[in-house]
Amino acid sequence: MTAPTTAADRADRADGPDRLPPARFALDAHTWKEIAHLLLNLPVSLLGFTYVFTVVFVSGVLTLTVIGLPLLAVCLLGARQLGKLERIRSRALLGVRIEEPTPLPIARGGGPMQRLWLALKDPVGWRTLLYDLIRLPWGILTFALVLTSLFVLWPVLPFITRGLANVDRAMVRGLLSPSDELERRIAELESDRGIVVDTAAADLRRIERDLHDGAQARLVNLAMGLGLAKEKLLEDPDTAAAMVAEAHGEVKLALQELRDLARGIHPAVLTDRGLDAALSSVASRCTVPVKVTADLPARPAAAIEGIAYFTVSELLQNISKHSGARSASVDVWRSDDRLLIQVRDDGRGGASLEGGSGMRGLAERLGAVDGLFVVDSPAGGPTVVTAELPWRDRQE
Repeated sequence: MTAPTTAADRADRADGPDRLPPARFALDAHTWKEIAHLLLNLPVSLLGFTYVFTVVFVSGVLTLTVIGLPLLAVCLLGARQLGKLERIRSRALLGVRIEEPTPLPIARGGGPMQRLWLALKDPVGWRTLLYDLIRLPWGILTFALVLTSLFVLWPVLPFITRGLANVDRAMVRGLLSPSDELERRIAELESDRGIVVDTAAADLRRIERDLHDGAQARLVNLAMGLGLAKEKLLEDPDTAAAMVAEAHGEVKLALQELRDLARGIHPAVLTDRGLDAALSSVASRCTVPVKVTADLPARPAAAIEGIAYFTVSELLQNISKHSGARSASVDVWRSDDRLLIQVRDDGRGGASLEGGSGMRGLAERLGAVDGLFVVDSPAGGPTVVTAELPWRDRQE
């Protein structure tokens, strides 16, 4: 007695004895992603190599002109974008997750030459160019091996794919990873140095302008007035006396302007009595009532003390001019190795680092000395500005 036949058995007999089962690939999705990455190496490496060759050739030729170095700087910034695309491709197909490098700090301050120099020394851009330069022969090799293995070396394809993909992973990690902490720190310090230099130059120009337009002009008028009074001293004593009295008033105004200018450079009360007294003095000149609270066990370094003073001074000026507040407060205290400042007002709010109130300049000045500057100012208020500076002990 024979076993009953099924529909599948009848279909097998109908197809004949030589019929083969359908092919099943013993490759998982992860391996197929690696294969796709290796096959894409050739077109991607061709694009990268062409970019590098163009950069080196064109920039090298134009180095003799004024546009050579700026063009090279732009190309290095473009190389950063190519590196970003490669990191995305490696993350999607190889599972290599690498953090993006820190943005080049060329927008934080400094002049054009400073920014150009930072871009030309960018280690991320140069490593990306090196990566694209060596990828062409590697792209040709991986494309040829994987394509051949797909049709000839199928049984060992997973092993070949895994080995080649691991080399790719090592290249990406070695050349497209973020700069190490030292490189980032050097770039930040160079940018901060440019900010400090520009800030100092701007302060000198402001002092020169204030002297020229203020006290100097007043003293010139004073000298002319005294000269005329001298001429009239004998022939018209009453007029001469009136002119001398007017000159005396001019002297008082000139002295006041010089005091204000000196206070803007470095107030005597800050040098003599410290931050608490200096902040109380500047708060007394604010058009809004200000409560000052300072909890400092000792005086910080003179440079930190000066930055803290001028930060609060400018914030209080902004409150007087722009906030519409009825009251304000200033709190200063030390927390571990940081000096913290918080200025609060109950005004209309809306302050930001993008506004025209000098907030961005304050943020850049604090950033130049490893400080922080945070503005919380919703529409309708209140506005709270928190500044943080490194604490350095005062050298007596």
